[in-house]
Amino acid sequence: MNDTTRDIHIHVPVLTRVEGEGALKIDVVDGAIQNLALHIYEPPRLFEKFVEDYECNQVIDMVARICGICPVAYQMSAVQAFESLFGFQPPDWVRDMRRAMYCGEWLQSHALHIHLLSAPDFLGFDSAIAMAADYPDAVRRGLELQSLGNDLIALFGGRSVHPVGVRVGGFYRAPRQDEVAALLQRLEAALPAAEALVGWTAGLEFPDDEQAFTSVAMSHPDEYAINQGNLISGQGLETEITFYESYFEEHQSPHSTALHSTLDERPYLVGPLARLNLNFHQLPKPVRKIMDGCGIPFPSHNMFHSIVARAIELHLAVYEAIRLLQNYHLPDEPYIPLKPREGNAFGCTEAPRGILWHRYDVDDRGMVRHARIVPPTSQNQWRIEEDIRLSLERFGLDNPDDALRMRAEQVIRNYDPCISCATHFLRLDVHRR
Repeated sequence: MNDTTRDIHIHVPVLTRVEGEGALKIDVVDGAIQNLALHIYEPPRLFEKFVEDYECNQVIDMVARICGICPVAYQMSAVQAFESLFGFQPPDWVRDMRRAMYCGEWLQSHALHIHLLSAPDFLGFDSAIAMAADYPDAVRRGLELQSLGNDLIALFGGRSVHPVGVRVGGFYRAPRQDEVAALLQRLEAALPAAEALVGWTAGLEFPDDEQAFTSVAMSHPDEYAINQGNLISGQGLETEITFYESYFEEHQSPHSTALHSTLDERPYLVGPLARLNLNFHQLPKPVRKIMDGCGIPFPSHNMFHSIVARAIELHLAVYEAIRLLQNYHLPDEPYIPLKPREGNAFGCTEAPRGILWHRYDVDDRGMVRHARIVPPTSQNQWRIEEDIRLSLERFGLDNPDDALRMRAEQVIRNYDPCISCATHFLRLDVHRR
């Protein structure tokens, strides 16, 4: 029997199978967790300062460089903010094609995380490469779905990594009919694999780890929210995105270069599971049918079910992209020129990992004077730490150190943290003598 009173010091200097670099430190003294810290130590890249004194369309391209996995999310939140300030309501073609492009990002990001980052934890492998020996078809499926998502992004963005196709008023270029038709054919061929993926993930073995937490997501009355909507929570909050700062607060933690976010002074969850918990009734009927038949009850407060939530959203992304591209037509012009206005611009969309909120102070020439960007991983950071603590206590602190470390890492990967995106804020206090 293990000695439950032994002191345990677990230090994971570099977390693997996550986007970016972070570390974890856990101290257990007398059978209780005394100290737990998810260290986000990547240096802040200060994008909020970089975009100052640049014109809005330049900023849309600049913020795409914040993340190589979810650049579309940053572009969509930014363009939404500027267009809202300038009094522009995108026509149906622009709105639909932006949603289709965003589906490409959800598709590639969820496919990457499910197959290459998260599935090895559930199947007992330390990497996707090792997993491929026993599950070659699953790994191949993940790579094919990710490639399809990348190509859908490139269809509108010119390239999949840091795309350059989005601008105020629409797109720089509309894809040709034959380009859309070719990709639509591939999407239709991929739909059965997306459907099967939901059942495959639901068939994994999940720890019994129900926890109480608050889900936060966007919500739209007419669709499963991706590009637009109000902010809602599982505790009854509903507010427009312009009032985000009235409800959500951030504070600096000594062990992290990313700010911790709170709602009512408590941590909260954003991302696929939070979205599904709050908006599952908005899923299209075919997607809802697959969800209802997978055997996992939603809403769920077991974070290990996040991999199933991602699979459901991946199926949604393929289904929605097909629907949006089936009646594609070339517009008269891919964008409408807009006249800038001075004021505060607010934008918020659902990145693969959760709500991504932007605020820009813009002058009458369309130049950004101040920016604030709140990415989903920094919003989840306190919830991740709380989850690790509760999960390890339920798992049993008398387990061997390696088992505790592996369980803690798996909990972190449930959130698919994009650590590079989270390192945007740093309060620097200089005391001179």
